[in-house]
Amino acid sequence: MPQRVLRDRLIDLEVPSEDVARGRALRKTAPRRALAQLIPSPRTATEILVEQNADRLRELVPLRFARMLTDPFSFYRGSAAVMAADLAAGPSTGIEIMCCGDAHVSNFGMYAAPDRAIVFDLNDFDEAAVAPAEWDVKRLITSAIIGGRHAGYPAKAIRRFVEQALVAYQTGLEAALEMDILERYYLRLEPEHYTGEVSKGLHGVVQRTISRARKQTSARVFKQITEIGADGTPRLREQPPVLQHVDEEIEAPLVEAVQEYLAAVPTDVALLLSHFRITDVALRVVGVGSVGTRCYLVILVGPNDTPLILQIKEATRSVLEEYGGWRQPNSLTEVVAAKGQGVRVIDGQLILQAMSDVFLGATRKDGHDYYIRQFHDMKGTIDTEGMSASTFGEYVAACAMLLARAHSQSANASILRGYVGTADTVHCAVAEWCYAYADKSLDDFHQLRTAAAAGDVEVAADPAR
Repeated sequence: MPQRVLRDRLIDLEVPSEDVARGRALRKTAPRRALAQLIPSPRTATEILVEQNADRLRELVPLRFARMLTDPFSFYRGSAAVMAADLAAGPSTGIEIMCCGDAHVSNFGMYAAPDRAIVFDLNDFDEAAVAPAEWDVKRLITSAIIGGRHAGYPAKAIRRFVEQALVAYQTGLEAALEMDILERYYLRLEPEHYTGEVSKGLHGVVQRTISRARKQTSARVFKQITEIGADGTPRLREQPPVLQHVDEEIEAPLVEAVQEYLAAVPTDVALLLSHFRITDVALRVVGVGSVGTRCYLVILVGPNDTPLILQIKEATRSVLEEYGGWRQPNSLTEVVAAKGQGVRVIDGQLILQAMSDVFLGATRKDGHDYYIRQFHDMKGTIDTEGMSASTFGEYVAACAMLLARAHSQSANASILRGYVGTADTVHCAVAEWCYAYADKSLDDFHQLRTAAAAGDVEVAADPAR
């Protein structure tokens, strides 16, 4: 499936040295210093966020705003559409790659590869789409600035780790592109192999996260969120509105969608899943920006009561296309039209992530597109709360390096390398833009808070906080 995405404008048969030269030549038509110029969208952040809610579950929209108004960093996490609109209004390199679309510091984490090794990588691809490479970089660096300010780090420390992260991205891209293309494809970061190469502070964070991830198995999560129903089968334990059962008219089509998903997964996965039966389905609220989209948990039980939890998550248009206005390759547009936005999400994940969930699949039902994955199996979120500024800086640099590895998989990566070069011109321009955008995002946060206080948007209490 990912090959479809790499056709059209992403495929380039030039050799890397010629691509690098083309990248350098692009500097004449797309000056690197111009990347510093922030031209906000004429639409307000609140207008964009309200528009985004149009097709969401109306009863959950107030909860989305509640989570976004927790603090400026939570607002930033939930406002990828706003940033995409602002990026679209300004200068761009035009160098197209497969982008994550929401590469902020909280969208990296640890998870188990199919061989059960713990891998550190990007872990959210709802907004994945083809777009200019620097859009991802700006999303990441701005998140580091906003996150650093929220944590109370000194301005000088934030400046230092912003520069370190930009250098890490540049050197990471160069290192990946110096590799044999197969080496680059197989490259993955297993934190347990590198604990001796990081500071004591980051080592502790890594070890704690790995320990949590190894304990977070399907069986353990199953016990935490299920109970035995009156009929003797496992059922999800309700926690309205965060987790609640759905009516039969919603559940039945979802079960049908899972059956259609089973018909499309690889043979080995289909055979494995044929041993399981569905015992329950429930709606689950997820994330910050995703609140209000349709997301369901499906409980399955196999031989000897082996538990498995699948997540069915709605896939809508990527903000990079819908609000960033970036036209997608014809091949991707055609497959999305035929099979739904879920294909875009899983294609983006398979391209950008070093190792991906074997249960990934896409389906569509009753006018909604979905992708399916395993839920919370050996996943570990990096807890940045309480990190020292230097440890946080190390973490951000690691995220930047992994973003470079992800970007190196696209055919235009060598053009990007030539455009960026070895000087700090792009560093300085991107940093300047990100600082300006961090200020704008804070203004947008206060704008939404004012709208909430005036009753223009409804905000609910968040029972999960």
